[in-house]
Amino acid sequence: MRGLVDLHMHSICSDGAYAPADLVDKAASAGVIALALCDHDNVDGVAQARSAGHQRGVHVIPGVELSCVSGEYRDVHLLGYGFDSDNYQLRQALISFKEFRAHRNRQIVDKINKVLLSRGKQELDFERVLARAGGALGRPHIAMELIACGYAKSVEDAFSRYLVPCNVSKRFFLISEAIELIKAAGGVSVLAHPPYITRDQSAMKQLLDELVAVGLQGVEVYNNGASCDDIEWYLTQARLRKLLVTGGSDFHGIEDGGAEFGKVRSIGAIPYSCFEDLYQTINS
Repeated sequence: MRGLVDLHMHSICSDGAYAPADLVDKAASAGVIALALCDHDNVDGVAQARSAGHQRGVHVIPGVELSCVSGEYRDVHLLGYGFDSDNYQLRQALISFKEFRAHRNRQIVDKINKVLLSRGKQELDFERVLARAGGALGRPHIAMELIACGYAKSVEDAFSRYLVPCNVSKRFFLISEAIELIKAAGGVSVLAHPPYITRDQSAMKQLLDELVAVGLQGVEVYNNGASCDDIEWYLTQARLRKLLVTGGSDFHGIEDGGAEFGKVRSIGAIPYSCFEDLYQTINS
């Protein structure tokens, strides 16, 4: 029996709970034999993950999840796989995003602290929030500090009470530019968890056609936002457009709503063919 595969997970290099090596170790212990680390706008953990994978006998594919805008759709996520993680153009683009992200998180905490002070509560200590992240700070880490201080009952509650009202706009790639960036670094571009973009099938067909026209190569059919019916529909759309079919748990390790390594809620284990087909495309 083959082991599990998981082509979408996050570490402390973006908004995950575990260091890259620890993440690979935990995934391996759960039966994963092939994975991709896809941190948000960050590839700093790729080398650590690959080293850990070598030690544990896990095939680790370099990955990234780029925050994009496509027409009317904001915060569309594009997965990149199998690229050169030392590619200068990619690295420079991501350094700029990292600097913006750090400034944005500071602004979010400042806004939350103003709300807390207005309610007679003690401010969050930004250094403690940073320490809790252990790497790249993300909004889930701020949520965890709010919970630790007794200001929220759960991550969802923290977002509802503080993080959504105090949000600061993200920075985005144009998705056509992101696809080209991945291509220039020798990688494969895949649309992440499409049900989170729109549930309108006509609109999604149009979006897929537009993205294929600018170089999209795959779609993450197996994801935790997809029902069994969604999966069948996306399989059909992928076949019609000759797109790669991939799958991932989007594991973060911070109240993932039941996310499990190598599995999605609707069908369980992600098909091994997702890894096989992606690997062949990367190496073709």
